[in-house]
Amino acid sequence: MTEPTSTLARSQNTSYIVNKNGADQLVNILQHRPDGQVYVHYDGLDKRLDEWIPGASLKPVNESWRKRRRDTPSPTPTELETQPDPLMTEEEFDIKHHKQITAQRNFDKVNFGQWRIKTWYFSPYPLTDSELEDSAGLPGGSGSSSKIPGVNRTTVRSHGRTSDLLAGGLTRSHLSGEKSILWVCDRCFKYMAEGASWEMHIKQCDRRHPPGRKVYQRGAHIIWEVDGAKDKLYCQNLSLFGKLFIDVKTLFFDCDNFLFYILTDADSQRDHVLGFFSKEKISYDDYNLACIIVLPPYQRKGYGMLMIEFSYEVSRRAGKIGTPERPLSDLGLRSYLTYWVATLIRFFRRLLSVLPPDRPTVTSSGRLPDLTDVLPPPSEDANSRKKRAKGWDGETPDSNSTFASPNGLDDTIAAMRTVLTTSNPDGSATSHVVVRSTLAEIASATNLRIEDAAFALNECGLLGNTLDGVVGITREMVEAVAKERNVKRMCLDPAHVMLT
Repeated sequence: MTEPTSTLARSQNTSYIVNKNGADQLVNILQHRPDGQVYVHYDGLDKRLDEWIPGASLKPVNESWRKRRRDTPSPTPTELETQPDPLMTEEEFDIKHHKQITAQRNFDKVNFGQWRIKTWYFSPYPLTDSELEDSAGLPGGSGSSSKIPGVNRTTVRSHGRTSDLLAGGLTRSHLSGEKSILWVCDRCFKYMAEGASWEMHIKQCDRRHPPGRKVYQRGAHIIWEVDGAKDKLYCQNLSLFGKLFIDVKTLFFDCDNFLFYILTDADSQRDHVLGFFSKEKISYDDYNLACIIVLPPYQRKGYGMLMIEFSYEVSRRAGKIGTPERPLSDLGLRSYLTYWVATLIRFFRRLLSVLPPDRPTVTSSGRLPDLTDVLPPPSEDANSRKKRAKGWDGETPDSNSTFASPNGLDDTIAAMRTVLTTSNPDGSATSHVVVRSTLAEIASATNLRIEDAAFALNECGLLGNTLDGVVGITREMVEAVAKERNVKRMCLDPAHVMLT
């Protein structure tokens, strides 16, 4: 008889081998279906890749796989029995219980406008009335009031968050076909369990853009700032939808303390949501971003980088040095490392350039040129911006994009910048820029945390050239990293930021 729940499945040997993309992968079975399908997690991979596969494709773990796992010592049964259960704080229990409850997705796909998207993670969408009746007898449900073992004290807050997750449709995980699809309006993010209700709603929904105010507009792309306290229902629905693609953050239904920044692309009819990020209104750690998501149909187009750059611009204008909230997901860390490296490379390019890129020559008459006064041309005014082409790809790139950056030369760094000119045998001269600065000064000039700047420099290999405790960085090294990392110009144009 096939076990119907993931709890029973875990009590048995759940490790098997599956051939995926021509290679054997170790998987763990999380749940069985009566039709023979099994829900598996690929060992060592993110759980957004978890999926239902035919049970017939499973192969037993052979001896070679067992040898690989023998290298990791495991405690004996006696040791496990003698080890006392550590007392957990309320928050630690929350995190542990959250991981257990959200081990697998409760929806397979989400219908969002013209897109049908495969979900990545669990999201606690509330149950429908019929589902509530079916789940009333779930152990640990809202009716349970017993003390939680291992927790120093229990409160309404801790039970409430668990109840929210249990109300998110744990019983949906066994559904298939149309019943495993969530229907979400791409205008207001209202969610429905049936396609018929969704079709009726979209015919009546007249929202043309997110609520809130515009804080950035460049061509057809707009960033809207939405207050979670003023537009509570919209932000709650937005958070639930985003949780389908975010794993490491615990979702709270109370959005009052958050601001949401929503990126849209406009057509002749309305604005289409591409992604969003949220941040706390007041963060004592100066976090400038809580969570970020670009919808899967719009990923790998630079929209995530645009929102990351905007979050740092918000911090810069507030006079703060921001950083994203931890922990970061694997995709989040990759995106932020790209931003940190690109920010430092653009800064070093400006710092170590004798002349701006748009002025290949400097002409002087009667005396030697004063290279300290060579500056890039002034930025364009509002009237000239209005005449430029609209759209993400239609914008004319700035020829001085390396210099037209908020992370420019402040007075402290400029004072350490020395132009060294040496004569050549043929009577000409060669100029080089020499800079002596600390990591703290570089981080301050680029508006990055010191630990973020150090991590990025180490990851791209710029901390390897060390002599007597001093790190040497040349322009050739900077350009090599720029080529290796494919560093591009900024997606954000600070001149189009509409913050006051």
